Amino acid sequence: MIYYNLKDKKEQVDFKTATIKGQGNEKGLFFPTKIPQFEKDFIENLPQFSDEEIAFRCMKDFVGDEIPESIIKEIVSQTINFEIPLKKINDKISVLELFHGPTLAFKDIGARFMSQCLSYFLKDEDKKVTVLVATSGDTGGAVAHGFYKTPGVNVVILYPKNRVSPVQEKQLTALGENISAIEVNGTFDDCQTMVKQAFSDQEINANLFLTSANSINVARWLPQQIYYLLALKQWQKTNNENPVICVPSGNFGNICAGILAHFRGLPVEHFIAACNENDSIPSYLKTQKLEYKNTVATLSNAMDVGHPSNFVRILEIFENQFENLKNTVSGYSINDEQTLKTITDVYTKYGYTLEPHSAVAFTALEKFTEENPDKKGFILGTAHPVKFPDAVEKATNIKIELPESLVDLMNKEKKTVEINADFEELKRILLDKN
Repeated sequence: MIYYNLKDKKEQVDFKTATIKGQGNEKGLFFPTKIPQFEKDFIENLPQFSDEEIAFRCMKDFVGDEIPESIIKEIVSQTINFEIPLKKINDKISVLELFHGPTLAFKDIGARFMSQCLSYFLKDEDKKVTVLVATSGDTGGAVAHGFYKTPGVNVVILYPKNRVSPVQEKQLTALGENISAIEVNGTFDDCQTMVKQAFSDQEINANLFLTSANSINVARWLPQQIYYLLALKQWQKTNNENPVICVPSGNFGNICAGILAHFRGLPVEHFIAACNENDSIPSYLKTQKLEYKNTVATLSNAMDVGHPSNFVRILEIFENQFENLKNTVSGYSINDEQTLKTITDVYTKYGYTLEPHSAVAFTALEKFTEENPDKKGFILGTAHPVKFPDAVEKATNIKIELPESLVDLMNKEKKTVEINADFEELKRILLDKN
């Protein structure tokens, strides 16, 4: 598979180069030159296939012959070696629980796939690699866990000060070893901007072997297709109609992967981008005016993104045809008051505990089904409620028990370096690590 740079289409690279490089010239994102199609019999008979076979068929064309098939099968098997259940909440709405992995968030799948691919590609390299990543919450922990103690790899994670939950912060700051955390006095957009600046800085790239693990990296973005297929496998067992899929959306990599799978043949009735008060994309879908806004801090902090990087890939999938995009994707903006009310109502009525991001998605899908009463579908449950105890406990009046896997972690010391939203400060730190 060949990938081209969305900002410089003359720049074309293979999967290995796209994975290692992260982004292209002029901070452009890589995109596949062709979208491989699923076989019709495969999609219609998903329940007959194992999860591992589904994941392998999903990813093999994007990797091509750059990794042997036997190794790809090992990678996808380790990527999804935990439960990914689709659970019914009510007659209209189910939830795909993506938080049973090691860091209790959907980012585990992309981070695990990417870390194993990168390890394979770098096994014969003498030079150490620096993985530089910005996080609004869950990416940092998933990347830290995925690369923890990986030989030849240093990880540097930027996160916005006071804008991630206590569990999220410990997952990216308490590991130590080859994992370094930088606490930025600013927003996620500030962190993301500095990461992009680092990739285009000549001095940094002359001294460091730099790559990214954000969803801008194809090896992080593309494997997110897998759980849409696994969801459909479970959906087909009890439903004849195609689902409406509602995705909590911040940087838009997750929903973009689902839309890509849909263009490959995954039957989906409609997609919903469920956003918090950072509503650049819902506004665009209503007005056709794309105006990025300053980030607003909310309870669903992982979606506090004013300028979502991956939306350009969605536009590319739809060949920048607004009407086609609008017919496939709707956008909703849900505020904190609605979010808390939904957590309370769903717990009271159905005995299911949502966290803020899944609550935003539930509210959006509920609004959609009220407007379209013949439709039903599922939301993506992107994080475990324990990651957002203040909001969940306020809304439900129940104590969220800390999973046993987190007890030791929460008792560890936080290790960070604090900087301002100043690229020169980040540059000094990166060059000092060389």
